[in-house]
Amino acid sequence: MALGAAPHKAAYGELRFDSGRPCLDLLATTHPAERLDGVDRLRAWLAGAGLVPPGTPLPDAGPAWLDGFRDLRGHIDRLVTGELTARPAEEALARVNALAASAPPAPRPPRHPDGSLTLALHGTPGRAALLAAVARDAVDLLTDPVARSLLRRCAGDNCPIVYLDTSRGHRRRWCSSEVCGNRERVARHRRRAAGLAPA
Repeated sequence: MALGAAPHKAAYGELRFDSGRPCLDLLATTHPAERLDGVDRLRAWLAGAGLVPPGTPLPDAGPAWLDGFRDLRGHIDRLVTGELTARPAEEALARVNALAASAPPAPRPPRHPDGSLTLALHGTPGRAALLAAVARDAVDLLTDPVARSLLRRCAGDNCPIVYLDTSRGHRRRWCSSEVCGNRERVARHRRRAAGLAPA
């Protein structure tokens, strides 16, 4: 599956794209609150995840798209959680496999005026094709033993985000050093300061 380049994080506001895979980035849209709270936010997520080039018109996008991506998110969550806890989620697997069967939009790399290649699509992608692209990413992730062995759940307090630990030595502890990692460092500093404070 050909997906776009990694997005610039600041361009998409509160959406997160630091888990290492689009299917895992979709899971991150539930934390700390629902991030796919409207069709415009879904459009931003699709561009940020690299599934469509920024500015791609999606004239048919509506509530059914939002429902479809939230539904797929739930099935992927059950599959990934099943892998992390050794509890298979067969119904979720069947649904993700069914969605993955639809052909994703075909990418093509036209030349930008500056000579670089850019991402474009042959035609406007539909809901089924985009759902299939994310479902296929989940299938690819969970059937690759090396990638699957790198799945980690964030060690941050109350953070459910799952990511791929591709760090050197595979010692990454948090979904993001800037988010949960920073919270942990601040909390540790406060605990140390409280311990040194006079009674």
